[in-house]
Amino acid sequence: MPIVLQKTLPILLFLFLWHIPSFAQDETNALKRYNLERIQYNKHGMLILGSWAVGNMLWGGLMAGRTSGELQGFHQMNAYWNGVNLLIAGFGYYSAMTEVPSSEFWETIQQQQSIEKILLVNAGLDVAYMATGLYMLERGKRTDNARIRGFGKSVILQGAFLMSFDVIKFLYHNAHAKDLPKIVENLSLGPNGIGFKVML
Repeated sequence: MPIVLQKTLPILLFLFLWHIPSFAQDETNALKRYNLERIQYNKHGMLILGSWAVGNMLWGGLMAGRTSGELQGFHQMNAYWNGVNLLIAGFGYYSAMTEVPSSEFWETIQQQQSIEKILLVNAGLDVAYMATGLYMLERGKRTDNARIRGFGKSVILQGAFLMSFDVIKFLYHNAHAKDLPKIVENLSLGPNGIGFKVML
């Protein structure tokens, strides 16, 4: 082995080994940033849901006392329904506020898949809400019950809003998930854990 190479090889080896922790740290920070962004999406979503809920409760409560018949039923149901929405928004916001962004690869994957599945299930429930609203509306027409017709129109409206809300949130999270391969492209998954691939 040439003398120059003998002298420089230990230095190169030292520099290589010295940089490995920084590669690992970069990946850890990238996963944390990724999860922080996902948490921020959830916070913003809960603020939107909470604002919708408060607005509907205030307007519904005010107008329910000033109207009658179908319109009164519509406003009453808007107020009732959004009391539940407000609780969900409050719990969701609190959960997002207290969640610590993970730097673990598998936990990141699990959390990303979990939020997408929840939103898809919610979208299915939203369809069921709208179908229930249509049933109530039809039943109110058959029985000439103005209040039930109002309830039905409200449930259709709330279901449509929640459907839009959940689909938009899903699209945001799904688009965000496309950033994950860029973060983990330098990770090597093996039976003993995760390693880092370093191009020399």
